[in-house]
Amino acid sequence: MTNQNYLSIYAKSFNWAGFFLPKQTYQKCSALYDFCRVADNIADDNDTIESKKNKFKNFESNFNNKNFDDPIIKNMWDLVDEFNISLIIINDLFEGIKSDIKEKVKLNSKKELLIYSYRVAGTVGLLMAKILKVSKKSSLMSAIDLGIAMQLTNISRDVVEDLNNNRSYINENFEEIKSTLMLAEKFYENSFHSISKIPISFRFAILVARRVYRKIGYKILKKKNLENYRKSGKIYVSNLEKVIETFLSVFDLIKLLLIDKNDDHIRHDHVLIIEELNLDERI
Repeated sequence: MTNQNYLSIYAKSFNWAGFFLPKQTYQKCSALYDFCRVADNIADDNDTIESKKNKFKNFESNFNNKNFDDPIIKNMWDLVDEFNISLIIINDLFEGIKSDIKEKVKLNSKKELLIYSYRVAGTVGLLMAKILKVSKKSSLMSAIDLGIAMQLTNISRDVVEDLNNNRSYINENFEEIKSTLMLAEKFYENSFHSISKIPISFRFAILVARRVYRKIGYKILKKKNLENYRKSGKIYVSNLEKVIETFLSVFDLIKLLLIDKNDDHIRHDHVLIIEELNLDERI
């Protein structure tokens, strides 16, 4: 399967935003996405837990041993070498995916939810920021925030689907879905100022991705209650809505040019995460 297919099939919002990246950068982001998707698909496959554990162990081993017969792994190592990416970040991603390879997954606290969201998505935000040549520490922290925000949106959207797969990241009640989206809002807000630290040619694509994904949360909140939420099935952003959010992203871009460029004042909500993980080591 080509890079284009992975993004266009599994990540329509990201693929839409990727249209606004220079072609070479899009291909690098796409190679990162391929790697994450292939790893994630092992956990999500309709297979026995034992089989999934073995498959993931093989994938991890092939990565660690630089098995370049697999183009997905070779492309990822090219990114690691080109952008000097810490392997700790990739190991965090692996830990997150492995935590889903169980008969039953149940998160019991905000801390567990945030650590899980960092591992499976904050890591991807951080890796993406490296590819987009972001180097400032507070800006890289904000890239983690955007990844976490998007994951919290995902979790809020997929409560019913996840329960059908024996996964409970949050409880199936609308108040909890709403509070998870409110938590996501904090992380979306914390990600905004630092987008000004992304090179100008990449900036608009990230603003579009941020807006389109955030829109999913707004659409969930409009459901008002669990019954409407369940009836609506998988909530997504239509192409017309994507066009509108893309247009609104132009104003975000202007706003970024006008605001104070210093993002050191942002108070990142990482207290619970750093109780367990040293984020400075990752950056």
